[in-house]
Amino acid sequence: MGTVRRDSNPTEREQAVTNRVGSLHDIDFASMSVVQNVYRVANAVRARMERDVLGESDLSWTSFTALFVLWVWGPMETRHLAEECGVTKGTLTGVLATLESRGHVVRTPHETDGRLVVVRLTPGGRTLIKRLFPQFNAQETQVVEVLSPAEQATLARLLRKVLTHVESGG
Repeated sequence: MGTVRRDSNPTEREQAVTNRVGSLHDIDFASMSVVQNVYRVANAVRARMERDVLGESDLSWTSFTALFVLWVWGPMETRHLAEECGVTKGTLTGVLATLESRGHVVRTPHETDGRLVVVRLTPGGRTLIKRLFPQFNAQETQVVEVLSPAEQATLARLLRKVLTHVESGG
């Protein structure tokens, strides 16, 4: 039997989980705490952004992400856009239908392979993302203002390290 490791400073939620699974063997509570907190922070940030920034334009997180990716990288095939947005092609299809109906993007057949679809920002979509991004970034700044610049850099580096590990199959 392995050891049970517990976080030294658990929140009330983490303590409830510890109480429930504490009798199980080989539970790594430190790892569980990290992953649960990453998930909770991601959900809290997403909800805040949708409420405080994106709501006024009736955009979802995924809609904003699609606009942002197209703004940064330019026209893109739907399969690559779905990958960059972290959603399935099926989910992206609905998001793009909404964005297209609002005049923010246009979908056209690929120039050499008609089976593929390329998505582009419209001038209206470009104007929208250029207006929203500074507000979005201001909220990002507020979210992490509790951390010093050095802590922000460390957290970003550590999260990139975990992301690279997960994406490589680890």
